[in-house]
Amino acid sequence: MPLLIVSDPSTGKSQKVELEDARMTPLIGKKIGEVVDGSIANLSGYKLKITGGIDKDGIPMRPDIHGTAKSQVILSGGVGYHPKSEGERKRKVIRGNTLSAESKFINLAIVGQPKGKKKAEKKEKPEEAAEKSAEEKKA
Repeated sequence: MPLLIVSDPSTGKSQKVELEDARMTPLIGKKIGEVVDGSIANLSGYKLKITGGIDKDGIPMRPDIHGTAKSQVILSGGVGYHPKSEGERKRKVIRGNTLSAESKFINLAIVGQPKGKKKAEKKEKPEEAAEKSAEEKKA
């Protein structure tokens, strides 16, 4: 079962959403950087951007490698390899930038929220601040 990791850049929090294999089909063939509908992750009205992932063997996806297959490439840094010294390069196994049925963890970021959601959050914040200050005065 694939696992979606949805992060919200505005709050800095993330949540995990488990998908059944049948619900994974709209994501198969999408590439890193594409925007998909949030209803896949039970977030209707949201827009989600694919930012990466790993396959069933723990091999990371890299945005500059095309396709779904694994390939051995020489890396000098970035996703999949972090050199210990400057100029160091190493041959590593990396998966391409396209999602496949073998993708098990998929990283997504929220890039668009429903219009009503933004207004509701703005209205809640002053109320929460007032409640917190009232609680502090009582204590």
